[in-house]
Amino acid sequence: MINSLYTRVVLTFLVSVIGGTIIAFFVATWVYKEKLNENLQITLNDFGRDIARIYETIPLREADSFVSEMKQLNSFHIQIYDETGKFRSFGKNNEHHTFNVTMEQVKEVLDGDVVQVQTNGVDPVLLGLPLKTEMGIEAMFVEQLAPSSSSFLVKWILNFVTYSLLAGSLLILLAAMFLVKPIKKLTKATKRIAAGDFNVKMNIKQKGEIGTLARSFEEMMHDLQQLEQMRREFVSNVSHEVQSPLTSISGYAMALKQDDIADNDRSRYLDIIIAEADRMSKMSDSLLKLSLLESQSQQLRMVTFGLDEQIRRIIVAIQPQWSARNIRFELDLKAVRITADHELLTQVWTNILGNSIKFSMDGGVINVSIKQDTHNAIVRISDTGIGISPEDQKRIFDRFFKADRSHSRKYGGSGMGLAIVKQIVSLHQGDIRVESELGQGTTVMVNLPLTAPTDELD
Repeated sequence: MINSLYTRVVLTFLVSVIGGTIIAFFVATWVYKEKLNENLQITLNDFGRDIARIYETIPLREADSFVSEMKQLNSFHIQIYDETGKFRSFGKNNEHHTFNVTMEQVKEVLDGDVVQVQTNGVDPVLLGLPLKTEMGIEAMFVEQLAPSSSSFLVKWILNFVTYSLLAGSLLILLAAMFLVKPIKKLTKATKRIAAGDFNVKMNIKQKGEIGTLARSFEEMMHDLQQLEQMRREFVSNVSHEVQSPLTSISGYAMALKQDDIADNDRSRYLDIIIAEADRMSKMSDSLLKLSLLESQSQQLRMVTFGLDEQIRRIIVAIQPQWSARNIRFELDLKAVRITADHELLTQVWTNILGNSIKFSMDGGVINVSIKQDTHNAIVRISDTGIGISPEDQKRIFDRFFKADRSHSRKYGGSGMGLAIVKQIVSLHQGDIRVESELGQGTTVMVNLPLTAPTDELD
């Protein structure tokens, strides 16, 4: 229980507030103690001197009678001592109340001194004053029975602090529940996500740190849901991609076991087996390549070269792919020198240009241009192919994602080409974007820094 955030918030508040209040009260009392005692002594001193003037003015018996009838005796108690220590009392509690007065204190007052008998509190208990009567000098001790205004103020402050603490404790309990509630929701949501349930609605509308945490959690949950969906698609795609060539290889291998097979058929079967094995090998290479790039274990080998010349060579190298379909290239390649990994960028342009050729219509046109600003080289590759839907554009660079599933059999591919391209461009601290419209074509824009990233040079 003590380990819960709710309990710790409440206990921290109570300990801090109660401890601070107690310390502040005692410090304030200690600082103003003398001033309070001085103010309280004035009241006793004034009352005592008024009594003394009464005894100085009228005879002793009349003065005793007058004092015994005073209304002030509801708040004060008086004891008058003679030289022998005998005393007479005046006041509401004179039957059961006696002062803790010593003969030394009585003698001090009889000698003309004013004696104040204090306690550890704020109010003095007794005030001794010399009293001149017709019988001679006597010692009068005055005690305040009713609490003074200062004492009342101290008690009022104590009660006020107590009730404030109680009210504050209730409020902090409610506030703690309000603060901890979204965290409990996050905890429950985490457990559900850990169990594989991503359909969790937080419904946390708070702002500040808790709201930011909740929204970050929802974004993480959304990303995990997409990742899980991609994982399932990957398993499905890989299973399909592997199963198809394996079925072909197995079927044609069994056919080769027949004794009466013709030489032409045998040669054709072997060509199919070789082709399917080569397709599986390429898919395995792509998986390995993507894994290396995503783990950032791929070390960039930086060299300076002409980007325009590199793209020209790649277009010439893949000529059989586009010339057989009467696809034309329109080039606007300005001379740009760049420091990058030559081999990895070769794969970038090969994959992008290969996609442009693959999804272009026969007789189509592909435009390739290079521009340069102060720090970057901008490569723009546009085709007039089938285009990509807006929904698929959001995931076009995701791993194992095929944008046009209806044409997946016709165009082939494992859906890893653009994911590899994205990773290579990111390793070069560049940026890649896609603009497309169904039936109108696709434009891929790649921004690359002209110089190598600092950490790679180091």
